[in-house]
Parts: sequence; structure tokens; C-alpha cells
Amino acid sequence: MGIAVLVVVAVVVFMRPRGTAPDASSPTSTLEAQSPGLAQPTGTPSETEGPESPLASEEPASAPPDVAVLVGAGDIADCSEDGDTLTADLLETLDGTVFTLGDNAYENGSLRQYEACYGPTWGRASIKDRTRPVVGNHEYHTPGAEGYFRYFGAAAGERGQGWYAYDAGAWRIYVLNSNCGEIGGCESGSRQERWLRDDLAANPRRCVAAMWHHPRFSSGEHGDAEEMTDIWRTLQDAGAELVLSGHDHSYERFGPQDAAGRADERGLVELVVGTGGRHAYEFREPKPNSIVRETPVFGVVRLELGVDGYSFRFIAVPGDTFTDRGSETCH
Repeated sequence: MGIAVLVVVAVVVFMRPRGTAPDASSPTSTLEAQSPGLAQPTGTPSETEGPESPLASEEPASAPPDVAVLVGAGDIADCSEDGDTLTADLLETLDGTVFTLGDNAYENGSLRQYEACYGPTWGRASIKDRTRPVVGNHEYHTPGAEGYFRYFGAAAGERGQGWYAYDAGAWRIYVLNSNCGEIGGCESGSRQERWLRDDLAANPRRCVAAMWHHPRFSSGEHGDAEEMTDIWRTLQDAGAELVLSGHDHSYERFGPQDAAGRADERGLVELVVGTGGRHAYEFREPKPNSIVRETPVFGVVRLELGVDGYSFRFIAVPGDTFTDRGSETCH
């Protein structure tokens, strides 16, 4: 697999207060990254395949009819910041099912904060009506993540769980809850892990992806969520391809690896996409298998899910030309 990486760090601050809302409570692959400026290695360098990566401002071509499109990010809406307005404006130019990756409404995920902060941006009807949400840790600053479940209703799955699954074309998508202490654990044999294992058996697919808030692996401020190790292993045992998370407010891509963080061609690729609008975090020491890292950056990841593989592309908001894109064939 060939990988070439160019990374630039540029400080960009987007602010426009909207008024603070008080809280009432080995596969075939093509992988490349582009950002203008000086090159900085972030993984094992090798030859890059595929065409030159376009600028982030280019509009993606429409997907073929047999391809499902998903687009989104995590760590989104804060009434005192304006990054979520920029990413919402970007989303309105993109097709596909929208996903969130948790921490959708700061600071406490209350219903009032969802309505006042998330509502004017990612809560616009043109976006919310096609959204599949993920619950984050800030949602649980409101007991039981009640604001999250009330705001999204049936789209959030069964109240009190925070996990569900849906089909996107030929793919099975798992939305999971990484707030393990709130749901009785995430280890092997936990309620969520048993449900996942049973659904994987009942709905076999060649191509599987999962989303949850706390990344199993991250070079960012929060680091690795070791409590998701068994969930990762269950997905890998079923031949899953891809995991998306947020929590760290940055963008990072990891090469395929197993639940212990060892490089493995049969492992899962992870994208950390905490770029939905909240202020950025810095990186710490790069973790093994980390290939691409960028901060600060606001934007979304767009996935095209085909019958036997997928492509991804990070699309930054206007004014930022960082992008990362690639494609993989399903196991």
C-alpha cells in the first residue's frame, strides 16, 4: 500500500457568538493526503497511488446510483463559537446521509442547548432530516443524555441505549455508545457487545462500518479509549472495515490495525473526525499506525460506500485547502 503525506499546520480561528444558552439541567487501496506548504512525515512514507488530490473547495462528483453516501463529523455546536456554522453551510452543499460523532451540543447536551446552539446550524431541516446521530460524553452532562434522546427522537434509537444499526446500500452501519460507564460497560459479554455480536450474525454483510464517540486510538489530547478494545475485536472478527470517532478536536487517519494497535491488513481503518465546529486540540506524540494528522481544521468526511469497497474524502470548510482521501476494497 502506498502512502504519501503532506501536512501543514495553520492556525485559523472562527468566532461569531450566537449568545450562550444556559443549561436548564490486505485490501486494494489508494490513499493520499494534501495540504499546501512544507512536507511533514506522519507515517511510513512510500509511493502514493492515484490522481493528485484536489483542493478542498472542489465540489465532489455525484455518486453512482448503487453507492451510498455518508457525510459528517463530531464535536459540533457551541453557542459561543462559529465553526459549526461553517461546517453546516458546507453540509448543505453535500448530498448523503449525515452522521454526527458525538458531543453535538456544548456544554452539557441539554435540550435547550440542542435547540439554541445545534438547531441553527446542524439542526437545520435540510440537515437534521437526514441525520443519524452518535451520542458523546458531553450529552451525559445531562442525566441519561435526555436532551440528546429528546432532540433526535427515534433517529437516536432506543432511549437509554445509544446504539443502533442501519443499512446504507450494501453496507451495515453500527452506531455504538462509547460512554461505557453509562450503559453497563463495553467489554465482551456486555449488553451492547452481545447485541453487536448478535446483529453481525443476523445481518451478514461483506462491508461493515461503525461509529462511536471516543476513539479507540488517537494521538490527540484525550488519547486512546481502551474500553472499546473488545468492541473493536468483535468488529474485526466479523470482517468490518472502518471505524469513525470524534472526541479529539482534530483530524487523524490510522492504517488498518487490530484491537491491540498492531498493524494488520485484516484490521480496521480508523478516522478521527472531531472537526465539526468546536475549537481545535493539539496533538501529542504520534501513535503507531497514525498516517495523517491535521489541526486546526473544520470540515467533514464524505464516504462513498460501494458494493465491494469504499472511498473517503475529508472536505474542509472554504478557506482551508487541507484534504485527505483514499479508497479501500472490503475484506
